[in-house]
Amino acid sequence: VQLVESGGDLVQSGGSLRLSCAVSGFRVDLSAIAWFRQAPGKEREGVACIESNGGMYFADSVRGRFTITRDSAKNTIYLQMHDLKPDDTGVYTCTATLLRFREDEWSSQNQYYYWGQGTQVTVSS
Repeated sequence: VQLVESGGDLVQSGGSLRLSCAVSGFRVDLSAIAWFRQAPGKEREGVACIESNGGMYFADSVRGRFTITRDSAKNTIYLQMHDLKPDDTGVYTCTATLLRFREDEWSSQNQYYYWGQGTQVTVSS
């Protein structure tokens, strides 16, 4: 099982980026995939999640600016980020689980057991 993130970059405030999470070893449409991020000196937090049934969840801080999509043919998850802010800076990591969870548990790291290495997103002001 492998999750490989890409797409991180340095971008100015207000800009956009698309992160990719290429998955091997299981089907993304049969699992829940989430993006977490960790800023320097802060705890890792859930950003967005897409479940196998297509249900999606977002952190309040990114709702309306970020979208999460799935390409089953490429077995890849994307995180499209618009109107980026300096507070969006951090290492973005994708993670996956085959477990079912309640809606209010989507951002709990304990639900996930496959993790990628992360990709750096830096937003300059």
